[in-house]
Amino acid sequence: MTGQQAGQQQRVLVTGAASGLGKALTEAFRARGDEVLATDRAEADGVDLVLDVTSDADWAAAVDHVERIWGGLDVLVNNAGVAGGGRLDVATLEEWQWITEINLFGAVRGTRAFVPLLKQQGSGRIVNVASLAGLVHPGGMASYNAVKAAVVALTETTGHELASYGVSAHVVCPSYFRTNLMSSLRGNDTALGAVMSKLVEESPTTAEEVAAAVLEGIDRGDEVILPDPAARDAYALKVGDRATYDAVMRAQAAKLDRMGQA
Repeated sequence: MTGQQAGQQQRVLVTGAASGLGKALTEAFRARGDEVLATDRAEADGVDLVLDVTSDADWAAAVDHVERIWGGLDVLVNNAGVAGGGRLDVATLEEWQWITEINLFGAVRGTRAFVPLLKQQGSGRIVNVASLAGLVHPGGMASYNAVKAAVVALTETTGHELASYGVSAHVVCPSYFRTNLMSSLRGNDTALGAVMSKLVEESPTTAEEVAAAVLEGIDRGDEVILPDPAARDAYALKVGDRATYDAVMRAQAAKLDRMGQA
């Protein structure tokens, strides 16, 4: 599927649109003339429809809403997510289940809900917001890495499965950028929380910059979108120099362990 044609308006649904990258994506799509249904789990300024991504009933209502107001959908953006993680012997199974239900099964539910409509109309894009953690796997973040890697795999599979229906799939894998994602952080590993919060706060990249790069990537037809220099550099190191990558990752893991024991 080619990118947006000049002057062609798209119908877009964005989850987690009340703040952060979801809000930035909503504003970016609207700025170029697209119609956007901004959804989030609770009523808030800028939210058009309440949609808890863990609720099958909410997803069914979203499909019904889209069919009634638009008659179809051009872009589904599975963006809603939470922050989490923790060293293997610190994070609880409850934390694993919580982050999996939202970050992975949220995208699964959204995809399953809209695939019949997209197949029927013979067009569309599914955009899943994962993370660089889906491609690059630092220590101390097993649960987050695992669910984001699963989102990458889900997206690739979706693209293969739906290609014959004219539907494309794209996964977004940003590094740390300035957003309010850390407000959702949950877990027993306070050392990891401190590291993640610092990386977010000190990132030179804004949510608006990531959103702009995401739209450019979608329009180019990129299946994997690395929207910031830090993400591109980290993935290039893993692919191009695995020994150095492993050394860096293990040094970071050891440092985190020392922090946790202090």
